[in-house]
Amino acid sequence: MSFIDDLQSLDYSNPGGWSKSIKIGAVVLVAVVILAAGYWFSIKAKQENLKSLQRTEVDLKNTYEVKYQKAAQLEAYEAQLKEMEIILQSMLRQLPSKNEMSDLIVDVSQTALASGIENELFEPGAETLKGFYAEKPITLRMKGNYHQFGNFVSGVASLPRVVILTMHDISLKPIGEATQGGRLILEGTAKTYRYLDDNEMQTQTDSTGGGQ
Repeated sequence: MSFIDDLQSLDYSNPGGWSKSIKIGAVVLVAVVILAAGYWFSIKAKQENLKSLQRTEVDLKNTYEVKYQKAAQLEAYEAQLKEMEIILQSMLRQLPSKNEMSDLIVDVSQTALASGIENELFEPGAETLKGFYAEKPITLRMKGNYHQFGNFVSGVASLPRVVILTMHDISLKPIGEATQGGRLILEGTAKTYRYLDDNEMQTQTDSTGGGQ
């Protein structure tokens, strides 16, 4: 009798009466089913978890390398920051001080007059503190030609102290017909700046709660 005939004639209610080959085949089949189920429900899940952990390991290693490089360069960054602070303080000291500000504004006004510009309005406003410097607006209305305004800018640049003038809402229009070399009227606001001394810096820090 063949193996197939043995399968067809199996008495499932009496496994003990099966032939030896059928019993061995049944044991092998059960073992395969158990192994497959074990792989599916246990080993496969663990393999997926292992892959996830391996990806996490790679991400952590990359993060560590980035942070390690930053930490290794920390001293260089700190030294560079201190150098930049020194340069900044040096540049700020080139701006006028509080005591020099009033004289500087007079110098700017006189420079305009010396350039042939007519100051119809030159009115300094209230200062505004901006962290480490003070900003002072000046309302302007001036008359002159291109050449005179050019001399004015050149004269301000040659003043003993560094003078920074920024223009805001400025209009420059010809007076009468716009002919070459004709007179112009300049209106708007210019802002000039000075540095804060140590006492002013401390007072501002205390007023904003930074000294608590």
